[in-house]
Amino acid sequence: MLRPLPATAWAVLGILSFDRELSGYQVKRWADASLTFFYWSPAISQVYGELKRLEELGFVEGRDVAEEQRTTRVYRITESGRTALTRWLEDAPVEPPVLKHSVLLRLWLGHLSTPDRLRQVAQRHREQTEEVLADLTSSERKAEQEPDWEFPAMVLRWGERYYRNELALTDELLRELDGFEDRG
Repeated sequence: MLRPLPATAWAVLGILSFDRELSGYQVKRWADASLTFFYWSPAISQVYGELKRLEELGFVEGRDVAEEQRTTRVYRITESGRTALTRWLEDAPVEPPVLKHSVLLRLWLGHLSTPDRLRQVAQRHREQTEEVLADLTSSERKAEQEPDWEFPAMVLRWGERYYRNELALTDELLRELDGFEDRG
């Protein structure tokens, strides 16, 4: 029976599935450098909460490591955790993606604003998308240099195509907004 865990737990367990011992902070950094491009990046409190839950379930093992001025807890996936993660990967229902696009929400409410302001919002979104695309391309290059990372690299290439399409769609929105007169 597949355990009903939130997606964040599976994502954290997935990060640990690359056979590295990581602290909660390192798991968060991995999420920020990879998951954020196609899913989301959990808050650090979510990461620590899920690590605790996964340890209680026996899916990860934690141990304290003495550092210069403090002790850090690091985690490693267990065989039970790997089995559960593989089962989730292979057996969980495929869910449709949920689009949560704040720029489109603002455009949907455009009757409360001006076309000029909406153009500014769309232009800022375009700039941010270019920044994300640059970060993603850099992460993709790093992933392609890691042994056994062919699947994360493939996802990052998909992300690059996705954000290039987002730029094209934003350019179309900007052209459509150019057709509106500013209200006085």
